Amino acid sequence: MKQIYIDAGEIVTTHGVRGEVKVLPWLDSADMLCEFERCRIDGKEYKLENCRVQKTCNLVKLQGIDTMEAAQAMRGKTVQLYREDIDEDVIFGVELLGVEVYCDGENIGKITEVLDYPGNSVYVIGDDKVKNRYMIPAVKEFVLSTDLDKNEMQVRLIEGMGTDEN
Repeated sequence: MKQIYIDAGEIVTTHGVRGEVKVLPWLDSADMLCEFERCRIDGKEYKLENCRVQKTCNLVKLQGIDTMEAAQAMRGKTVQLYREDIDEDVIFGVELLGVEVYCDGENIGKITEVLDYPGNSVYVIGDDKVKNRYMIPAVKEFVLSTDLDKNEMQVRLIEGMGTDEN
C-alpha cells in the first residue's frame, strides 16, 4: 500500500553551531536524501536549505533551525519524505507489506516481511501460521509486476522458494 510519508532516516546529532543536523539515512544511499527540497519531522514540514553527504550520513540544514540548541532538540527524530515527491517507479519495502502475491493467477499469500541483503532484497510471503511460506528474491526474473494501487504483485516461482518443499 502506498504511504503518504516515507521514513528516510534519523537525526543522530548536531553538526557545528549554525543548526545543521547529522542524519543517518535509511534510504538506498546517502545521496538520495540530497535530491529532495523538503521533509517532514514530527508532523511539521521543513525546507532542506542544504544537504551534503559525509561518509555514510547526511549533513542537513533545515530552514528555521539556526542554532545548535534548536538542532539539539531534533536529535532522535525521524526524517520523513513526502511520497508525492518521489518517483512513482521507486517502491519502498514498507509499501510492500500486506501486498497480495499471485503466481499463475493463484493467490499464494501476502508479503509479511522484506529482508534486505547486499545483493538484493527478499520478500517473505506468508508467516509461521500459514502452511506454505515463500521467499522470493526481489529481482526481475521472479517479480514480474507490482501494482501498489491494486495491492498486487505477480511472481514466478521456481523449486526451492517454498518452505513446504523437500
